[in-house]
Amino acid sequence: VGLAAPLLLQPFIFPSITGEADIPWYGRYSVKANLWIGIFSFIGNYWYTHYFYNVLEAHYTMPSWDLNGVPIPMYFGTHFYFCFYHVLSNLALRKTYSSLERGVLRNIFVCSLVFYMSYVTAFMESLTISGFPCYGFKDRFLAYTLGSAFYGLYFIVSFPMFLRLDENPSKRSYSSFDAAVEALASGMAVLILLDAVRVWLGADLTFRLNRPCKLDSSLTCEPFNFKTC
Repeated sequence: VGLAAPLLLQPFIFPSITGEADIPWYGRYSVKANLWIGIFSFIGNYWYTHYFYNVLEAHYTMPSWDLNGVPIPMYFGTHFYFCFYHVLSNLALRKTYSSLERGVLRNIFVCSLVFYMSYVTAFMESLTISGFPCYGFKDRFLAYTLGSAFYGLYFIVSFPMFLRLDENPSKRSYSSFDAAVEALASGMAVLILLDAVRVWLGADLTFRLNRPCKLDSSLTCEPFNFKTC
């Protein structure tokens, strides 16, 4: 909660930070961006996490209240990380669009850049989170390689879609409703891609409301050993 709170509260308490103090709260880019990322990251936790449980045999083992079998703190942590990732992707894509002339070569470069940023983002998160003892995989090498490509599917869709938000306000100004609709559409697109990979791999999909460590306290991570998570 502490990670996401400053981002969620800034548009309402300190709108001058983003130069939006004179804009009604519902028209501020920071509000719409938070809404977009909030919806997309919620879908990611609520739905996509179960694909990692099934395809990569990932597991969270820290004590926490859960929502649909996913620790609630992860919903807030994901919002923070996704805001950071999408700010960086916007910077890279804007630089590309403003530096290269419109045409086939620019389109190819943009697609290649999105694929590259998506995989690198996913791989770096997988690598850096490896030091966290309460999140793991059955096969860590598989998680770094196939898992990063699997996770990267999120961003192949979301990076270019998030860039659309108020990118050309003179041509189209997004409402909060527009932002919500595009975030939901992006979420559905990612879900289809993840499920296509699952089907291709021949992995069954099951949803568990209780993480294994809630049923077996010996699976809870340090320093909470032998406490039901």
